[in-house]
Amino acid sequence: MKHTAALLFRILCGFTATETQNVPKHGPVVIVPNHKSFWDPFFVAIALRRPVHFMGKAEHFDGPLAKVFLRLGAFPVRRGESDAEALETARAILRRGDALALFPEGTRVRDEGLGTPKRGAARLAIEAGAPLVPATITGTEKRRWPLPRRVRLVFGTPVSVAGLSATPEDAGTAIRAAWPQVTEEYNRWQNRPTLVAAGLAAVGLGAWVVKKRMRK
Repeated sequence: MKHTAALLFRILCGFTATETQNVPKHGPVVIVPNHKSFWDPFFVAIALRRPVHFMGKAEHFDGPLAKVFLRLGAFPVRRGESDAEALETARAILRRGDALALFPEGTRVRDEGLGTPKRGAARLAIEAGAPLVPATITGTEKRRWPLPRRVRLVFGTPVSVAGLSATPEDAGTAIRAAWPQVTEEYNRWQNRPTLVAAGLAAVGLGAWVVKKRMRK
């Protein structure tokens, strides 16, 4: 199912995933992507060969997509409250050496730009001795039909949590070390059309100058 979904998303959404080698092939790892769309977890789940688990809103597990979420490695979390069961599930996933994807912003950020990351994902990583891998998703924030188009996922350089304790202070230090990679890549990609337009304008201006001189 995962391979079929990956093929369909690549065809229908123009999906590309790069720097996948930054995600360790074995052992516990916590992937921390930005979150703009309902579709983000699906793209993270299909981007890697190794299984990736992620939290999903409890409501999704009562609807028609429940089986899809479960087969993609999701488990439910009750938002807006401390969900001890979901946290223990996350810890169990990391203890057995699997990959866990958590969105540090806590919810989808519909406004322009990214939200402020919370420390929970980093704390789980520290407890498990798992590296934090930042991931940047672009393209899912713009949707003109049922599926997003031109989706791009870039995995950043892993951030080690060695020597850190599972305290709010150290968890904050870890997430602040990882998140700038996400914001810089996201902003760079969002500004790309402007840079391209500026480049084309410069080329056009250069051609006009050449023609002007040739007429003299």
